[in-house]
Amino acid sequence: MTLHRLGKDPDSPNNGSPTVYFDDETGHYILQGWRVTDAERLAQMNIPDHETVIEFPRRMMQFFPEVTGDDV
Repeated sequence: MTLHRLGKDPDSPNNGSPTVYFDDETGHYILQGWRVTDAERLAQMNIPDHETVIEFPRRMMQFFPEVTGDDV
């Protein structure tokens, strides 16, 4: 398995996350972002114990190959 970093948020302070990765073995995206901790927003979702929720800015969509027309 190899993770390919597709893009890091250029507007994130300290050059940190969010980041988009592609897993070439599963064909899935892995997203690194800000953990959602707001109880009001979390209460509107049904989140299984084995999952988590992150916040991901719209400006990061530019890194998905489906948007850019590129291949991974």
